[in-house]
Amino acid sequence: MTAAKKDSKSYQIRVQGHLPDSWSEWFGGFEINSRPNGESVMTGEITDQTALHSLLERIRDIGLTLIEVKRLDEKQNI
Repeated sequence: MTAAKKDSKSYQIRVQGHLPDSWSEWFGGFEINSRPNGESVMTGEITDQTALHSLLERIRDIGLTLIEVKRLDEKQNI
């Protein structure tokens, strides 16, 4: 296991609107799930705070409404 992988944390990010699954790579490989309530939930690994801020900047730059950012503990990891 690489140092970056070992130090990474799992995050769940909820945004308003449905995102296509094809955007997963653009969002750093995060898994994207659309919910019936009109939200999308993205789940994936972040290596450090710089990577987290970069992902949040992408969300901001395309005009998505950020609902929640949650770091998952090891029991919640998907």
